[in-house]
Amino acid sequence: MDNWNVLAAQTSSSAIGRDDVNLASKEKLTIEKLPDKVLLQIFSYLSHREICRLARVCRRWRQIAYDTRLWKNVSLRPEVSGLHVGSLESLLSLIAVRFGPTLRYIELPIELITHTVLHELSGKCPNLTHMLLDFSTAMQLHDFSEMQAFPTKLRYMCICLSEVIFMEGFMRKIYNFINGLEVLHLIGTYEKCEEEEEEIYEVINVHKLKSATPNLRVINLYGINFIDDSHIDAFSSNCIQLECLAVNFCNKVTGSTLKTLIQRSKRLTCLLMNGTSLKSEFVMQADWDKCALQELDITATDLSTECLVDLLTRLQNLRFLAAGQINGFNDTVLKQWMESGNVRSVIALDLDSSDNITDDALSKFLTRHGQQLYACCLSGMPHITDQLWMSILSVLTNAKILVMGTSEKLGVNIHVDQLMDTIASSCANLERLELRWDPDNLRFSDKSQKAIDLLRVKCLKLRCMVLSDGRYYETVKANFERADRVTVVRTTTCCRVSPYHLLSNYNDLIFN
Repeated sequence: MDNWNVLAAQTSSSAIGRDDVNLASKEKLTIEKLPDKVLLQIFSYLSHREICRLARVCRRWRQIAYDTRLWKNVSLRPEVSGLHVGSLESLLSLIAVRFGPTLRYIELPIELITHTVLHELSGKCPNLTHMLLDFSTAMQLHDFSEMQAFPTKLRYMCICLSEVIFMEGFMRKIYNFINGLEVLHLIGTYEKCEEEEEEIYEVINVHKLKSATPNLRVINLYGINFIDDSHIDAFSSNCIQLECLAVNFCNKVTGSTLKTLIQRSKRLTCLLMNGTSLKSEFVMQADWDKCALQELDITATDLSTECLVDLLTRLQNLRFLAAGQINGFNDTVLKQWMESGNVRSVIALDLDSSDNITDDALSKFLTRHGQQLYACCLSGMPHITDQLWMSILSVLTNAKILVMGTSEKLGVNIHVDQLMDTIASSCANLERLELRWDPDNLRFSDKSQKAIDLLRVKCLKLRCMVLSDGRYYETVKANFERADRVTVVRTTTCCRVSPYHLLSNYNDLIFN
């Protein structure tokens, strides 16, 4: 017994000794003791606004905050969370001192786009490859008559256009410097609301621009009210490397030059034409069976059933199809597409608001092909409820993106607890999920935490879950926040899930 007491006393004293050592070591371990390279790594996760605030803490932190490695990608547009630079002199100082050779990407608002700034960027930032120039709010351009230099290594350029400012005076000065461009974004001022008829100006000369950019792989013409088929024809005549063409919300595009585009652009694999004015007769004239197209978006076009059948039965290598909001897309199209055998390569399907497709036809299609899908978006259809999803989720085992539900109020309730259980059990690879059902239609019990826990634990890759604002959203958000996954749950008012993440050129198509 005495031996046990001695052993217990020794164990107790050694434990106390270890606690003292641990306490002393904890007292010594402060953020000031961290080496510079560790602090630099921590700072790299912060926005530039936060880094600027931290630079005021002490001299050491200021020195780390000014490390050029933290300033590779810079936005100077405060309206999109970028830095606000009060004067041209301040920007010129930043270019020389803080940006330098490490700068790769920069966004400039109209007030900072001057020949002096562009000259400094070309001289002090030789590795600049990505640039965004925002002219969208411009009422008048600066004088570029004396501009003699422009960054020459650009591979990506995004120009946000103004409706009323003609760009030719500026563009004429940079044509000789941008022949290495591979990705070009021209962003218009597209608005979803109906607008009064106004005079439309062609504020940038596309026909001259295409001659200066023969190496383009990706062209994104977004929401530009003057873009039509002649501009598509111009780019296809000169850009033999073209892989991806996006003309979303360019409502003057009818498809009259699609046949020529397909014949010329042998490398074209992605064609995005959401919200255009495509005409069925023009679409049917193109040689779809002879092209390499793999990704197609024809959402919100007015194509006929006959045209859709002709198109889908001739596209042999299709991987991605977005064909929502089309009255002509019905059970006949789905059936003949399946019978043609051209569904075999499809990994992403978006049929948003396709009211003329029955749940029975969708069930047969997904039962047969659901296992190959990485993205399945069946939103905006009141007749597609949780009952159909419960029956097909067991097949969607490879799904990474799911979008379901409609914002319209339904006459039936959605039992969301059972739905979450089934998603968690079937879709372990899920990365993005959106439930668009109205909060008043969602029915859940006091035990819903268990279903949410199961989803959170089973779907470890889930990075975005979008719900309509309401009680269930608050419940799910609180659950994920308790598990330190604070950025996962979002509302439909500020976020939407899209299958575009699966496009092969997705990273090139991103613009801010």
